[in-house]
Amino acid sequence: MACLLEAPLRISVLSEVTATSRHYVDRLFDPDPQKVLQGVIEMKNAVIGNNKQKANLIVLGAVQRLLYLLQQSSSSLELRTDCAVVLGSLAMGTENNIKSLVDCHIIPALLQGLLCPDLIFIEACLRCLRTVFISPVTPVQLLYTDPTVIPHLMSLLSRSHRTQEYTTQIFSHCCKTLEHQTVLFNHGAIQNIAPLLISPSNKVRMQALKCFSVLAYENTQVSMTLVNVLVDGELLSQVFVRMMQRDQPIEMQLTAAKCLTYMCRAGAIRTDDSCIVLKTLPCLVRMCSKEHLLEERVEGAETLAFLMEPDVELQRIASTTDHLVAMLADYFKYPSSVSAIADIKRLDHDLKHAHELRQAAFKLYASLGSNDEDIRKKITETENMMDRIVSGLSESSIKVRLAAVRCLHSLSRSVQQLRTSFHDHAVWKPLMKLLQNAPDEVLVMASSTLCNLLLEFSPSKEHIDQIMSSHGKQIMQAVTLILEAEHSVEVKEQTLCILANIADGSTAKELIMTNDDMLQKIKYYMGHSNVKLQLAATFCISNLIWNEEDGSQERQDKLREMGFVDMLHKLSQACDANLSDRAKVAMQQYLA
Repeated sequence: MACLLEAPLRISVLSEVTATSRHYVDRLFDPDPQKVLQGVIEMKNAVIGNNKQKANLIVLGAVQRLLYLLQQSSSSLELRTDCAVVLGSLAMGTENNIKSLVDCHIIPALLQGLLCPDLIFIEACLRCLRTVFISPVTPVQLLYTDPTVIPHLMSLLSRSHRTQEYTTQIFSHCCKTLEHQTVLFNHGAIQNIAPLLISPSNKVRMQALKCFSVLAYENTQVSMTLVNVLVDGELLSQVFVRMMQRDQPIEMQLTAAKCLTYMCRAGAIRTDDSCIVLKTLPCLVRMCSKEHLLEERVEGAETLAFLMEPDVELQRIASTTDHLVAMLADYFKYPSSVSAIADIKRLDHDLKHAHELRQAAFKLYASLGSNDEDIRKKITETENMMDRIVSGLSESSIKVRLAAVRCLHSLSRSVQQLRTSFHDHAVWKPLMKLLQNAPDEVLVMASSTLCNLLLEFSPSKEHIDQIMSSHGKQIMQAVTLILEAEHSVEVKEQTLCILANIADGSTAKELIMTNDDMLQKIKYYMGHSNVKLQLAATFCISNLIWNEEDGSQERQDKLREMGFVDMLHKLSQACDANLSDRAKVAMQQYLA
């Protein structure tokens, strides 16, 4: 019965498989080793650039047979090498091809092949491994399963330019976490890879540079080590500076700038160091100009945003470099005309990825405007800027929405902008929409922005009352949904801060006071185990009972009946000094 059930399935799968494909696979089982070798060579020529042929051979079981031949010590070195080459070619097909190869345990077989003394075979295995690991569908953890693999790969770095190129490329693509960085660091990645930065091979230099960029990203230990490394008597930072020169390939300039950016953000290089101010920052600004490819402009903008994020002086320098603020406006117009891109394939690609430009622009604007009032003014005065942010808040891409709300949050720190640009543009509707069913990362930013829009320093307590009179129902609904759902402490803290700001309005207070369910939620969070939530909830009650406000006596009486005075008395004895002080200040309103 089994054969009868499987037969129709097998016939349907193989219906498109050509007789030629079957012939190639059949040759792999020939008893004559010379014919097997000839079959592999013919297969190698047949699969180049032919994805359909690759898929056919995989379906017919070629991978398992090639791996078997590759692992047999009785196979000639020429046969084993050609098997690795064919497998590498199959790996250059579709993602489904890669999944099939991984499922057939190609990675352990190739790693085992690296133990062979023959350099040509090692290079073929490494090249195939490189192709498999650069695919996003390959689980990178497979490189770290056997603890002997990384040290052996390190030892291969001295064998040839090809082993250097492929090995560093494997490291770059398989370094995704702090744990991965630590493993590579502990096995001597820095001292083994640093000399490759001055290799005569351009490909080796490039892959070594990429390797350092992923090792240094958000890693203080690596960055602090890199800053003291000498390469042929020259500090590594100076090697990176040379690689950023305009006569170097764009990819090299960008990656070197990323290395110095990550070292700076990790505290290994000062933000006022000349290599940052005079070299790295101008290089990244240069990458944002429209003469560069989409990917380069995206990477340049995002790296620059990361570099400047905590440093107001770098933000000021960048804002006056090469008209950066105006240059970024082009990110929203891309591509400006069909004729600007002669290559139709390139145009199609760029149209599909244009949202990445908008995301990068919002990120960079957010970083630029995070501290300086003059820069914020310059950004909001850029053509159609507020309209673009409002559109960005409603885009289908979650990454663009997050970047847009970050930009809005950055600009919302400005008293002047809140009173002018924000007042003139309907940022409320898309912002309120973001509070519905958004991931926590978006919720934190959206709720924090909402807090800024409701703060007393914005138009005034009467701006709060005006907002709540027109949007109060929706805001209270959004606050209720967030407080009732499973969200992070940061999200709930910001949401309680929104309530506290509403409670500071003159008439907006009544939206909370007439909502017993909301008052019970505030009481619940005053008794929460997390101090941040207790503080935010207590701040809300403090604003509701403030003596100098009209109707304070009635509010105090109602909240006393609901047990809030007892709760405040309990919190006034809390271990956390801020919490006890806040509770005592609130208690004094009852005694005044």
